[in-house]
Amino acid sequence: MAQEQQGFTVWLTGMLGAGKTTLAEYIAARLRQVGRKVEVLDEDDLGEALWGEIEGSTKEERITIARRLGFTAELLTRNGVATLVAGTAPYKSVREENRRLIQRFVEVYVDCPTDDLIKRDTTGKYKKALAGEIPNFVGITEPYEPPNGAEVTIRSNTETVEDGGLRIFQALLDLTYMTSEELKIITGTRMKANPKPKKGKAGKAAKAEKAEKPKKEKKEKKEKKKKK
Repeated sequence: MAQEQQGFTVWLTGMLGAGKTTLAEYIAARLRQVGRKVEVLDEDDLGEALWGEIEGSTKEERITIARRLGFTAELLTRNGVATLVAGTAPYKSVREENRRLIQRFVEVYVDCPTDDLIKRDTTGKYKKALAGEIPNFVGITEPYEPPNGAEVTIRSNTETVEDGGLRIFQALLDLTYMTSEELKIITGTRMKANPKPKKGKAGKAAKAEKAEKPKKEKKEKKEKKKKK
């Protein structure tokens, strides 16, 4: 393991009761096994400290909450901390904003059908929202915008925490945020990275130039015929 470890943020997004906190705590415990500095930022626990005056009942307030979580996660990440955020962050734009800010960022979408969330809800909030007792409730009367390009999507109604956790560790390995040696200690097996090929601007430009070449040659031939 490297002496100077680089931090990263795993942002678990999803609706209330989807299982974000459970997954965050599961991953955190195993990161500590390999000596990682770890912090869990749970939206449900940090309200008083980070946004005490904000209720989160409007879109603007929910964006502010996500930004404050992102700001805190970025501070921790650049100081070498493996940061796990369990935060709804229902809007794509602010999640992408946090991705750009933090950079070493893994988005995990914890997906679960609303019917299942209502059944497993122990807070009674979904029933109250459906009855109109809680206005502006995300997923019922306010939209939740699912990610299009999350590094990991976990369907918590069908997948176990262990299976979901393994896929998060695979993503961390693929992005080189963790080593295979670390993951062998955590999982008991040697995992192999599956790096995704990066499409650079140079590659795109070359491809575009190749596509334009026949058109250019055809145009030149026409011009030569006109001159004759």
